[in-house]
Amino acid sequence: MASKIPLRNLPSLFSLIRNPISRNLSTAETQTQKLERIADELLSLNKLERFDYSVLFRHKMGLNNYGPAVSGPSPAASSPSAGARSADVKAAEKTAFDVKLEKFDAGAKIKIIKEVRSFTELGLKEAKDLVEKAPVVVKKGVAKEEADSIVEKLKGLGATVVLE
Repeated sequence: MASKIPLRNLPSLFSLIRNPISRNLSTAETQTQKLERIADELLSLNKLERFDYSVLFRHKMGLNNYGPAVSGPSPAASSPSAGARSADVKAAEKTAFDVKLEKFDAGAKIKIIKEVRSFTELGLKEAKDLVEKAPVVVKKGVAKEEADSIVEKLKGLGATVVLE
């Protein structure tokens, strides 16, 4: 199972994982102090860095957006024809989509930034930086109906948007 992990903030995320947690409490830093320090470091991250950290944490824990990762063959996939049918069903049942901003009209940049802020929890600077990085995914893992409404709004403002 391959997943896309944003690479822009991974070095800062890995700096949080300096040493494995030690059960030895005889060190200068007690377990409580260590947890408080980690919590303070996490709270100092901006929204994009927190999102990247949550993706990395779920990946390290073997989780996806919907719970534990499923491993091993399913009983329905025991025969070759059942495996082909299950692959077709999985492709047809895609429920989570990514909204990708391909390009936009320069005159509508401000309106697009405002619209991106309306469906994300980003601040003005983060939304501006995100829009300027086009082509970029502006919303990940949304339902088909919500993704369609976002695409319609952005296309109405002069942007080229695709669903992935």
